[in-house]
Amino acid sequence: MPNPPDNGTASSTAGREWWRDAVIYQVYVRSFADSDGDGEGDLRGVRSRLPELASLGVDAVWLTPFYVSPLADGGYDVADYRDVDPRFGTLTDFDDLTRRAHELGLRIIIDVVPNHTSSAHAWFREAVAAAPGDPTRSRYVFRPGRGPGGDQPPNNWKSIFGGPAWTRLKRPDGTPEEWYLHLFDPEQPDLDWTSPDVHAEFDDVLRFWLDRGVDGFRIDVAHGMVKDPALPDLPEGQRADLLDGSTELPYFDQEGVHDIYRRWNGIVGSYPGDRALVAEAWVEDAPRVARYLRPDELHQAFNFQFLTAGWDPEALRRVVDDSLAANGAVGAPTTWVLSNHDVTRHPTRFGAGERGLRRARAAALLALALPGSAYLYQGEELGLPEVTDLPEDALQDPTWERSGRTERGRDGCRVPLPWEGGGAPYGFGPPGSSPWLPMPPGWGSYSREAQRGDPDSTLALYTSALACRRASIDHAADLAWLDAGAGVLAFTRGDGFACAVNLGDGPAELPGPLLAPRTRVLLASGSVREVARTLVLPADTAVWLVPDES
Repeated sequence: MPNPPDNGTASSTAGREWWRDAVIYQVYVRSFADSDGDGEGDLRGVRSRLPELASLGVDAVWLTPFYVSPLADGGYDVADYRDVDPRFGTLTDFDDLTRRAHELGLRIIIDVVPNHTSSAHAWFREAVAAAPGDPTRSRYVFRPGRGPGGDQPPNNWKSIFGGPAWTRLKRPDGTPEEWYLHLFDPEQPDLDWTSPDVHAEFDDVLRFWLDRGVDGFRIDVAHGMVKDPALPDLPEGQRADLLDGSTELPYFDQEGVHDIYRRWNGIVGSYPGDRALVAEAWVEDAPRVARYLRPDELHQAFNFQFLTAGWDPEALRRVVDDSLAANGAVGAPTTWVLSNHDVTRHPTRFGAGERGLRRARAAALLALALPGSAYLYQGEELGLPEVTDLPEDALQDPTWERSGRTERGRDGCRVPLPWEGGGAPYGFGPPGSSPWLPMPPGWGSYSREAQRGDPDSTLALYTSALACRRASIDHAADLAWLDAGAGVLAFTRGDGFACAVNLGDGPAELPGPLLAPRTRVLLASGSVREVARTLVLPADTAVWLVPDES
């Protein structure tokens, strides 16, 4: 399948890899668009809505897993890495989607899940049927238990989803035997990356999808896979938390992962078209992230420090500086991300209601103005908030049950998208269909149909921002901070563009012009006004400025 044509974007500049400053849109397939009315999004649904994403102005689409899966963890429990789950379509549907995306100038990134498989994977079924010591068990982390009769787990590791990270097998007659490791759900047994079979398998999986035309891979739990071979106990009281990269854990960010990525870099580099590898790596700090981005390893890593910095000008500036410095030292771009399928949507994180939305709109302009690449999570261009009141009987995230029903999990950010209409399913599926998660009353006010044509809508803001980003920002220009007063982040990108964000509690007066000799407002996330050549920027508002050449 051919690579997508050059679509004329700034990120397609000759001699500059497309992913260095692309805007990439995350599609959570199950919640994006349902073509057949079964309540779950699918590949045909994604394909039908691709023109909407092209008109939004993104450069690439990242698809969450659509592989054969029992969906114990939303598809991140893969039973077959080379086929599409019938709920989501067929390989032909995937090929059609990829072809259509390329016709529209969009690139396709897909997930690869190398830390674990589904317990329904043929390898694991084979290992469970075999006896301890059988070679088939070497592909997973099996160990005898501790204590009398091996009744205790091999160590005290905890699952990210709650509870122990070990489950004990039983023979058909009920006789207990070895334990297997699962850092997530028991239906997600961890692979053992000391096995040559595992390396060979994923080499082949990458080639299978590269041959079908994908433009890159997002690597799930990219800091995982390799474990300390001693399997040491964690210190008493230490919590296992995927979202906390500040803690050293014997199963995350081990040195051996880098050898895997050097091998994968060689595989994707053998294909034309600047195929990209993107890391989901929750690690300690920017320098640790940058180690994944050395020239012979991965191409991008999600900037979770930016995502977790909050609405704090000092924290955000520190993250921006640290990220640009660390990634620049290895020649890699920095990415900026505000939401994804694993975290509370940022309008709600920033304060909920109107204030949360104002901050979310301002944060979008900040992220899109920074040097590097940006990731958008489906629905953020509509201003969707977190759904915090899903009925308990509707919750499906494994965290809910594994935590003893004390943590609601991630379903609130995965509620299906509203497209049009005044009642459920709001165009997500055919009229009368029932989405896999209930859509709130009033969800239609966020739909594309409701926002299209409204110049003040969040959809209009994102569409304008992506067009202006392409036309008005020199992506080769570095960031230079400006002194704009307490609570305000302001910077330039070359001589022709400036961004200012007021993170304070009251209006801020920006000295004008920030760009000599005169400045005009290119885009703003809220109302701004000019008084005697001073720009008054309300709280929780961002503005883009360019020279006034009139």
